[in-house]
Amino acid sequence: MKKIISTTDAPAAIGPYSQAIEANGMVFLSGMLPIDPVTGEFASDDAKGQTEQIFKNIKALLSATGLTMDNIVKTTVFLHDMSYFAEMNEVYAAQFSGTFPARSAFAVQTLPKNALVEIEVIAAR
Repeated sequence: MKKIISTTDAPAAIGPYSQAIEANGMVFLSGMLPIDPVTGEFASDDAKGQTEQIFKNIKALLSATGLTMDNIVKTTVFLHDMSYFAEMNEVYAAQFSGTFPARSAFAVQTLPKNALVEIEVIAAR
């Protein structure tokens, strides 16, 4: 009924969860951090660079399922501080062609590993 999705082209889970799960034609990506899967470190110290790495990770996981950015129907963006919204949004907007998915964005007190940005995704076949 549900299928675990994983790839070494995106960072491994840092806890008891899967990188992604597919169920009933929907693919649910766990929150993506700005971790470079090769080095295991953050790709950047700023929100723009972190968002760019997050989308590289999202694209790698989607590719592992045979999907693309066009299959994304919903995203949730978590920001350490809303002052990072403009930097994140600039990178975010450049990732999509045509219609944008539905989106929520929240400021949270702290993100795992003290990231500035985290993004989770729901995609549909």
